[in-house]
Amino acid sequence: MPKFVVEALLYLLDDAFEGNEEHSLLGNLATVHDDDWLWTPAGGSRSIRDLVAHAGTAKYVYDNQAFGDATLFWSRGMAEAQKWTTSRALATTWLREGHHRLRESIAALDDDDLVQQRKVHYGATEETRRIIAILIEHDVYHAGEINHLRALSQGTDRWPGE
Repeated sequence: MPKFVVEALLYLLDDAFEGNEEHSLLGNLATVHDDDWLWTPAGGSRSIRDLVAHAGTAKYVYDNQAFGDATLFWSRGMAEAQKWTTSRALATTWLREGHHRLRESIAALDDDDLVQQRKVHYGATEETRRIIAILIEHDVYHAGEINHLRALSQGTDRWPGE
């Protein structure tokens, strides 16, 4: 069976997770200092730790729902995330494991599998390709949030050259 599209999606998944230093989840996480981890801006309520817990939980929950036994739901996933996000180093290990599991599940597919309906954590089903797209977008989106919170915390929230 062909795997051309699956391979392209895996490339994008990996790139969003740890490819480009400026745009990937781990690339942005690497620039976070210990003082930034729990910091929230005035009027804000989410820290970088909170964003990482959310992004990592998505990897585990979506993988379990779509490719596993569909027993892991958001509340239990977030409770587990709290154990793994006490530090940036521990969180990075946890994120890598979640990404690895998800990547293995996707790598086992062939292109014909991409239109198959699969369970998602909110009680519906989605096409497999849509689930993968959500997870790619999710890493990039939260990488941007981490970037912005880190820049605010470090006082570097400006464009290069400004």
